[in-house]
Amino acid sequence: MNEEILRSIRHTLSSKQRIVVKVGTSSITHPESGAPNYTKLEILVRELCDLKNRGKEVILVSSGAIAVGRGAIHMDRRPEDISEKQACAAVGQAQLMMVYQKLFAEYGHIAAQILLTRDNVDNEMNRENAVNTFSELLRMGAIPVVNENDTVATYEIQFGDNDSLSAVVASLVGADLLILLSDIDGLYTDDPHHNPDAVFIPFVEDLDAHLMAMGKGTDSDVGTGGMQAKLHAAQIATDSGCDMIIANGEDFHVLHRLMDGRQIGTLFLARRGRNTPV
Repeated sequence: MNEEILRSIRHTLSSKQRIVVKVGTSSITHPESGAPNYTKLEILVRELCDLKNRGKEVILVSSGAIAVGRGAIHMDRRPEDISEKQACAAVGQAQLMMVYQKLFAEYGHIAAQILLTRDNVDNEMNRENAVNTFSELLRMGAIPVVNENDTVATYEIQFGDNDSLSAVVASLVGADLLILLSDIDGLYTDDPHHNPDAVFIPFVEDLDAHLMAMGKGTDSDVGTGGMQAKLHAAQIATDSGCDMIIANGEDFHVLHRLMDGRQIGTLFLARRGRNTPV
């Protein structure tokens, strides 16, 4: 596919109306302490509010509860067992939402918390209730802030990572675009952190088995998702008719640049006419 066609496809992103943005733990916390990075959070919220001011519907899927809780209680290691993680999440989620609500309010918008477990989308009645809640919040003009309900989730019903959760949310709400902000510029033929010869892939029209095999795990001390999780999210999103972008979240100003059609990150095109249940 030539450059002119790629630029044309990128410029269509400005017309997307219902947008899900996912941010990872490492993008919104300080690695030294796990405490919130207020400078980056303020830029993130300002960018999301500006999307709202453009007339877009915005949903934020935010990791970080466990790391923030870990920092708040001065735990000097990553929690290992499920009860430790749930306790950290209980502290951290409350702190994160206070920050989000305060920052969104400063720009004249309202944040609403939604905590999901796998059971919420696997059970037909619970799924319908979740869809209705999202729909009503968006109708009211609120910005849903979504996370996995780590305080009650158990191994059997976990999403596993918020990359998958964000794709499930995009499918639930019929989103036009899912943006995964990560610590990497997009999809490469290999892990660029370890292989300097890895080649960047700016555009994926068909997510085939060869591309799926490029997924790697994560070396992060705070996050849970690697490229493998992001490619799984791309499968869910594109099968449900939603375009998806993986881009670097080091600078959250990337959001308006993406919506302006800049050639940033890897764009995965939706499989048109597909609507596979999550």
